[in-house]
Amino acid sequence: MSPLLFGAGLVVLNLVTSARSQKTEPLSGSGDQPLFRGADRYDFAIMIPPGGTECFWQFAHQTGYFYFSYEVQRTVGMSHDRHVAATAHNPQGFLIDTFQGVRGQINFSTQETGFYQLCLSNQHNHFGSVQVYLNFGVFYEGPETDHKQKERKQLNDTLDAIEDGTQKVQNNIFHMWRYYNFARMRKMADFFLIQSNYNYVNWWSTAQSLVIILSGILQLYFLKRLFNVPTTTDTKKPGC
Repeated sequence: MSPLLFGAGLVVLNLVTSARSQKTEPLSGSGDQPLFRGADRYDFAIMIPPGGTECFWQFAHQTGYFYFSYEVQRTVGMSHDRHVAATAHNPQGFLIDTFQGVRGQINFSTQETGFYQLCLSNQHNHFGSVQVYLNFGVFYEGPETDHKQKERKQLNDTLDAIEDGTQKVQNNIFHMWRYYNFARMRKMADFFLIQSNYNYVNWWSTAQSLVIILSGILQLYFLKRLFNVPTTTDTKKPGC
């Protein structure tokens, strides 16, 4: 019995060691269907109702770099408070970082593989909705971009140099794309601000013009009554 017990102990030890050494990859779906992980980056605008919260999930490997940026573009309703609260949680549900303001960023390195949760809360605005532009995702640098655990082939020095140069160009293009999205966020926010000011000036100009016209008509009416001379007859004469 001792050889059997010794063999079982070795099997358990191997299983524990392999479980500790492997990455924290999520389990796939039922059957042979692969787990849907979505794209590596997203950018879009959403409307958050008064006092509401919107959450999103982004898949990332533990060797990546997560970025999340947002900007409040406009408010709709009675209240004009543009501040929102943003939070980021890891796949275990623990809070990573939080930010509150009209615009903000949350950046961090992913320490484990899984779905990271991003939430935006309009808790300070109970009488108006806000439109928020989002830009979030994950990118990877270096040879760790291959996440299928396949053995890399041996390349010669020339191909290695070409690969390194291509990787650097891709990273630079990606960062240029992020700066372009920042410019898009500011452009749309400025556009909605200009449009709001334009409507505000037009409405107030129209209201003030109506008030001026109405006051002029009333002044003319009362001035005319002051110079209204009553007609006199033999029976009706003005008294002393």
